[in-house]
Amino acid sequence: MDTTGLVWRKSSRSGSGGNDNCVEVAFPSPQVAVRDSKNPPGPRLAFSAPAWRRFVRR
Repeated sequence: MDTTGLVWRKSSRSGSGGNDNCVEVAFPSPQVAVRDSKNPPGPRLAFSAPAWRRFVRR
């Protein structure tokens, strides 16, 4: 998946004060991209939209 130009979002509940132990998500249709906020250029995962919805619901 090409993630160039994606807008990455971090949860508003991720905390502040240097607490960057979070994931960031982007929504390039029809997939959802996920990356580690501590290592933005590092590996990324891609999930189908239905798989992401199931994950978030649980």
